[in-house]
Amino acid sequence: MSNDFFVQNSWFLTGATAVGKTRVGLALAERLGAEIVSLDSMAIYRKMDIGTAKPSPVDQARLPHHLLDIVDPSEEFSVAEYLKAADQVVKSIRQRGREVLFVGGTPMYLKCLLRGFFDGPAANWEMRQQMEDEAKELAPGLLHQRLEQIDPLAASQIHANDTRRIIRALEVFRTTGQPISHQQMEFEEGRPAEECRVFVLRRDREEQRQRIETRVDRMLAAGLVDEVRQLTTDGKTLGRTANQAVGYRESLDHLSDAINEQEMAERIKARTRRFAKRQGTWFRSLSECRFVDLVGEEEASGTAKRIATLGGK
Repeated sequence: MSNDFFVQNSWFLTGATAVGKTRVGLALAERLGAEIVSLDSMAIYRKMDIGTAKPSPVDQARLPHHLLDIVDPSEEFSVAEYLKAADQVVKSIRQRGREVLFVGGTPMYLKCLLRGFFDGPAANWEMRQQMEDEAKELAPGLLHQRLEQIDPLAASQIHANDTRRIIRALEVFRTTGQPISHQQMEFEEGRPAEECRVFVLRRDREEQRQRIETRVDRMLAAGLVDEVRQLTTDGKTLGRTANQAVGYRESLDHLSDAINEQEMAERIKARTRRFAKRQGTWFRSLSECRFVDLVGEEEASGTAKRIATLGGK
């Protein structure tokens, strides 16, 4: 999938976890006369509210939000399905004469919206499960070494700990006989930042770390563990994707008595920090992005004004 449909006349507000996207996004949408389209791969799931930091009902009542709560946590939802849903939503918003503002922090969604998407073969869940089971038994990094042997380019772009993407790359090779990197090449060329309206909120590393710590503490105090317990009662299970969401996997481990409450909190914070670091790496790799630095509790309206001015409004 490749087109300029999303880039033309759309606005994008992204950034690492806990940077402050929701508040700024609301202010920017109101300033632009926009409707918000979620750019979050976990906010699509119903009843996964606390751990995904989903906009509150009050925030959602301020102006229209789209692509929130569209599938159950037991279901899978691919990037291709997201792009198809986004296409329909954007067309509808533009028909109403409103601006489109994507808000969220999923880098893969952002890249595919900006540059297009190689869909590849359909997921082979049996093959994936076999590799997932194998990964648990192998020495750390061995699965990544296998990818290096068949697709060095893809291996250089995928972190050794990113098991999910490593497995997908191996799956594509085993299914098609072609390295995934070769099939994705046509979607690698970016645009100059000045031709786009893609804005990345950014904070000092120590300030970002403190905000992550605070966010996790608030999520746990708000009842994250109870939310996960409700999602898994009466034999219900989380799907493969939802089960890997930051905070949910750790909560499940706690509920199964594998780790205590303190260990759970520490693991969530550590994993969130690693995730935020990966997000930053992704954003820096995209030529379309312009960075907007934040310090402390700057008024969201002021940040929105800065961004709007940069975008020519």
